[in-house]
Amino acid sequence: MKVVNKAKLTSNVSKEAEAYSLYDIEINDLTGKPISLVAFKGKKILFVNVASKCGFTKQYKELQLLSDTYKENLVVIGCPCNQFGKQEPGNSSEIQEFCELNFGVTFLLTEKLAVKGKEQHSLYTWLTTKAHNGRKNSKVRWNFQKYLIDTNGNLIDYYYSITKPMSSKITKHLEH
Repeated sequence: MKVVNKAKLTSNVSKEAEAYSLYDIEINDLTGKPISLVAFKGKKILFVNVASKCGFTKQYKELQLLSDTYKENLVVIGCPCNQFGKQEPGNSSEIQEFCELNFGVTFLLTEKLAVKGKEQHSLYTWLTTKAHNGRKNSKVRWNFQKYLIDTNGNLIDYYYSITKPMSSKITKHLEH
């Protein structure tokens, strides 16, 4: 039986987490242009996996309201995902057009991402893994799950789809 050095294991995990900050993650917008997450340092960020054909799709309207209301302190980033019920089948231009025409979305949308599984994007690996985010493990259960990040790139908390964007669970973190 092999004995694992727990001190060494803990040390490696913390070094890995330290080297893997939210601001180090590479991600593109819906048009394929790189997004510099470090540009948002000093603001809170709300990441939401979004889909156009979901029962929660109407939350786009509240996400836009949240973005407009707290624009001085918050960046809302929608992350299109087709992993739940194939509810985001469109290509980038179809997604952009749908969001603008139906909900007046002006907040940032990323390229289509995998939020779970073998192809999980590094953003969602960071958001869902305590060793990286320093706070808690989670699983993305459905479209419109939300992850709130503080002004220094640390996870505040996550909220399931049923939590509306303008819920006090979220806005209480935005008012100071």
